[in-house]
Amino acid sequence: MSKIAISLCGEGRGHAARISTLVERLQDDHEILVWTSADALDFLRGQFPSDHPSVRVEEIPGIIFQYSGGRLDVMKSIATGLDYQARLLGPLVDRMLATLETFHADLAITDFEPALPRAAGRLGIPLVSIDHQHFLLAYDLDSLPWSLQWNAWFMSHAVWMYVMEASDTVVSAFFRPPLRRGWEHVVQVGPLLRPAIVAAQPRDDGFLLSYLRRHTPFTAIEALADCGLPVKVYGLGRRETVGRVSFHDIDDRQFVDDLASCRALVSAGGNQLIGEALHLGKPLLVLPERAHAEQLMNSHFLRAMGCGDFCLLEEVDRPRVRGFVDGLDHYRPALAAVQGRMDGTDDVLRVIEHRLHAASPA
Repeated sequence: MSKIAISLCGEGRGHAARISTLVERLQDDHEILVWTSADALDFLRGQFPSDHPSVRVEEIPGIIFQYSGGRLDVMKSIATGLDYQARLLGPLVDRMLATLETFHADLAITDFEPALPRAAGRLGIPLVSIDHQHFLLAYDLDSLPWSLQWNAWFMSHAVWMYVMEASDTVVSAFFRPPLRRGWEHVVQVGPLLRPAIVAAQPRDDGFLLSYLRRHTPFTAIEALADCGLPVKVYGLGRRETVGRVSFHDIDDRQFVDDLASCRALVSAGGNQLIGEALHLGKPLLVLPERAHAEQLMNSHFLRAMGCGDFCLLEEVDRPRVRGFVDGLDHYRPALAAVQGRMDGTDDVLRVIEHRLHAASPA
């Protein structure tokens, strides 16, 4: 039984879903230590409780996006990241070094978390980087608007600082453009899909599903209420209904069932959820925030695939949502080409097993 240390970013749902899928597949054959924070910590502790025989989940400080007036504040988020690097990153690396020396990890895996790569590098532990963000460095993004290409170049410096060197670099994304010159070593895989998503049987129960971030303006709710279908909203907590819009607490099992049975999805523009919806053949209207460049890039790739469309969260209105609902048949041919073909989990497991085998003594 090998020992694997894993770290992941705690912000949002995508990192937690990706690593949860991976740990589920690895837990029977390996001893696993997971470090994370914020939303991902709660999610993974729910999946792998403290009495789990082979998986231990520990809390670490993490970087969280900052909002001002209900909108993503890029400069404040950058300042928070710099403060984290100056005050918290060094002590966290030292803490991880001490733990890794007693844990005797054979392999380290990181999903966009900066401390474990540094600790693993000092101890000579092989590192596998598995995330979405490395597409900013590795992918040819010439098809994007110039403003987003500039944003990708700017953001790619932060990605490089998070993971400066890895034995293997895996990019998990629902889109797959060509790799840039010099990045041919990168392994391209689809989103890592939970077993519940892979096993789900898609159907149409005649409602719209929505997953929204906590800073969603009320105008977006009003637009959903007038779409002509019942709407189930996750991500905003339980509250009073608005017309035909009902609000639901996060329940992983129920959300998967609703995703499999909805007619279409209106959501934030995260890579993981888009990949899950495409795997189940669901058309998407994604609502990226104006200042969230990564979600804007995801949105452009979704539109180029012909499987959905996007509208800025700050600009969504009744005609935009109603037009999407009325035109769902437009997306069916493109969805048929990707439905059931998104899961990249087996590809990632092959990379991990290869690296474990290469690191083992002859």
